[in-house]
Amino acid sequence: MMQILQIRQTPGKIGIDADLGSYSIRQPRAELNMQTQPGKWEIHQYQPQLSVDSSRAQAAYNGGNFLEMNQRIYSGLQQIYLQGIANRVEQGNRMAKFFKPGNTIADVYGEDWKPISFPEFRGPASMDNVDVNIETTAPSITFNKGYVDIQVVTHKPEIEYTRGKLDIYMQQYPSVQYIPPELDKMM
Repeated sequence: MMQILQIRQTPGKIGIDADLGSYSIRQPRAELNMQTQPGKWEIHQYQPQLSVDSSRAQAAYNGGNFLEMNQRIYSGLQQIYLQGIANRVEQGNRMAKFFKPGNTIADVYGEDWKPISFPEFRGPASMDNVDVNIETTAPSITFNKGYVDIQVVTHKPEIEYTRGKLDIYMQQYPSVQYIPPELDKMM
C-alpha cells in the first residue's frame, strides 16, 4: 500500500473593523446690533389774523369818533356859511334891481323862509363800510431724516472631525499541517 503524506493548509484571515469618521459642524448665530433714529416732522401752524375795521360803519351810524364828527360838522358849517354869503349876495343883487318885477322886498325875503339844516355829522352809509381782512401764514414744515445703523458680526463655522476607528487584526492565522503517513508497525 502506498502511503501518502497529508498536508493540510489553513488560510490566514485578516479581520478589518472600520467605522466611518463623523463631522460636527456648528455655527454660532450672527450678532445683529441695530440702532434706529426715526424721522421727525416739525410743523408750526400759525393762527390766521382777522382784522375788522368798522370805523366807517360807526361813522355812518353815530358819527364815529369825536374828532371825525367835529371835522365833518366844521366842513359842513363852512359850506353852509359860504352858501349863506352867496345867497345874501344874490338877494342883494336882486334888491338892487328892485324895479324889475319879482324883485320886491317881499319877493326877495319872502322866499327865504326855509330853515338851514344842520350839517350832516355822520359819514356816508354804504354796504362796503366794514373792511374784513384775513391774513393767513403758510405752516412751516421741516423734516429731519431718520437713519438706521446696522452692525452685523458673523462667526465662522466651527467644524470638528472625529476619526473613525480602523482595526486590522488577524482573525485566523495561516497554518500548514503535515500529517505523515502511518508507519507500518509490523516492520
